[in-house]
Amino acid sequence: MKFGDILKSKEAEGKEKHVPIIEVGKGKGEAGADIVHVVVGKEVPHPNTVEHHIVWIELSGVKKDGQVIDLGRSDFAPSYTNPNVRFQVPVGQFKAFCALAYCNIHGLWENCVEV
Repeated sequence: MKFGDILKSKEAEGKEKHVPIIEVGKGKGEAGADIVHVVVGKEVPHPNTVEHHIVWIELSGVKKDGQVIDLGRSDFAPSYTNPNVRFQVPVGQFKAFCALAYCNIHGLWENCVEV
């Protein structure tokens, strides 16, 4: 089995609630810092109960030279926190960002954007 075998496809049921949405904002953060915002359930809220919730979101970046950098991960407590996180990143050094989100019932979801 390969890692890609466990990823849910964008065609899978519930994609509007599970696929991490990545928004890149140059100079949108504090003191003009670049921000990469990742949210799950932006248009259709994902359930946030003990029985069904987003456990974590992770962000990686692909630098212009092809190097992959783990930019961070955020864990969420069911019913208390929403799957919405901002990373302060020097966007100009990257050519793409990829996010993973894990739902405790529906598994692992991925999305990537080119900058």
